[in-house]
Amino acid sequence: MHIFTTAAELRAYAEANRRAGRRLGLVPTMGALHDGHLQLVQAAAAECDEVIASIFVNPTQFNNPDDLRLYPRLPEQDAALLAPAGCTALFMPAVAEIYPQPSILRFDFGALERVMEGAHRPGHFNGVATVVSKLFHLARPHAAYFGQKDFQQVAIVRQLIADLSFDLELVVYPTVREADGLAMSSRNSRLSPAARAVAPLLHQVLEQAAGQVRLGLATDQVQAQALAALAHEPKFKPEYFEVADAQTLQPVTTYETGRSVVLCVAAHLDGVRLIDNVVVS
Repeated sequence: MHIFTTAAELRAYAEANRRAGRRLGLVPTMGALHDGHLQLVQAAAAECDEVIASIFVNPTQFNNPDDLRLYPRLPEQDAALLAPAGCTALFMPAVAEIYPQPSILRFDFGALERVMEGAHRPGHFNGVATVVSKLFHLARPHAAYFGQKDFQQVAIVRQLIADLSFDLELVVYPTVREADGLAMSSRNSRLSPAARAVAPLLHQVLEQAAGQVRLGLATDQVQAQALAALAHEPKFKPEYFEVADAQTLQPVTTYETGRSVVLCVAAHLDGVRLIDNVVVS
């Protein structure tokens, strides 16, 4: 497995492989890898000749300095996991390599980003779009692999690809979960044992709410009951619970047969911010 730390190295690798007619897959990550990341790498390896994984804790998508400071960083451990999963090139740049000067470009995704994560994390998706655009330009992938856990991020990246005419396929894989239902996340490692024990409640509330949506319960009632269930556990501090159209991400009031909706939740647990979602279609 090649390990690159500069943009020039990655660009040269990508261009050489494209000239050789090889299919490139890209798996962007912020490191602290778990089985969800590795399944994306394995999926890319099954469909591509070369698999580029990136590990970069992108400072421009953090609106909370403490979250950025505390984000787990395990580069040596991550590198050891990637090669057996099928990764052929690892890109681990320094911040100055990605941002040699402060970025002044601003992305605006309209209504798509003014709900849920975008509403609670101002500037987050501008940072996501900036770094993803840079990675797409440098790695020149034929396909980019993302997980459904970050549902709104996937919608933003899909719009980015369409609006900027990136010539690549967006491949989205289902959320990978622990045996008790908790969505795998790099941030889970920061949970105390007591918090980890109650963390599966997040997914349990989502599944219960999804059943209520399928039965036709008004979405405002679904939302209220879900937030109440989370608040009932003192360790949880709910941030939002939304029932939204799976394409536009705008709130829906009733579920109609044939319509795909997504239930999205964010909550703080033991000082760690967790997100999850379930699609009802």
